Amino acid sequence: MEPTRRPWYVEFFGEDYLRLYKPVLTPERTALEVALVVERLGLPPGSKILDLCCGHGRHAVPLANLGYHVTGLDLSRVFLDRARAAAQQAGVSVRWVHSDMRDIPFENEFDAVLNLFSAFAYLENQDEDQKVLAQVHKALKPDGRFLIEIIHRESLMRRLLPFGIMRHDDGLLELEERRFNLLTSRMEVHVTMIEPSGGRTEYNHAMRIYTLTELAGMVEAAGLRLEAYYGGLDGSELTLDSRRMVLMARKPAD
Repeated sequence: MEPTRRPWYVEFFGEDYLRLYKPVLTPERTALEVALVVERLGLPPGSKILDLCCGHGRHAVPLANLGYHVTGLDLSRVFLDRARAAAQQAGVSVRWVHSDMRDIPFENEFDAVLNLFSAFAYLENQDEDQKVLAQVHKALKPDGRFLIEIIHRESLMRRLLPFGIMRHDDGLLELEERRFNLLTSRMEVHVTMIEPSGGRTEYNHAMRIYTLTELAGMVEAAGLRLEAYYGGLDGSELTLDSRRMVLMARKPAD
């Protein structure tokens, strides 16, 4: 009997992911995103923020540097090790938590919960994604805010290509084969990394691509009140050409 294969989101988020996304996740992009998050939330320094699926701390560490009390939660121990090192180097204190996003071990704790860079909809089905939103509701203080930033489905459908090729500065050749499953609304991607030496590493990843209507309904079903939606963290209008989609919701105080 073959051993059960671990979910793709357990395998994929490690050193290879960081290498693949290094050209995209520049310091300049991170600094801009952090500034825009602060602008959207409008929270004073000292507020308590949960960075849900914090990755290697690229948002959590600068937010802590601005005076926020930040908790970063992620399933990847590789990412959390990187995040701890980044916080130490920056001289800031961040509470790091190793956990699944369906298990947020806090209640009525945070002024805001962030979920950025499409760190949502990785799980096996919509019911599992709904559990995440229920946990967000639990973790927020009354009147606390939830900010989520994901891929915008309508724009993706208009520009989707079945494959992509990128050559990295270190000689790595990255190949992506993409398929959108119309029945499940999941983007299914096969990634092949080809080293200059000829060595190959392959990964599969897949995520549900929610519409605004679907995600707004899920947010409301979790007990959160949708307040606004945008075409990016900059607060721009959401249009068919918007590549990103941002939702802002609040946990009712009553």
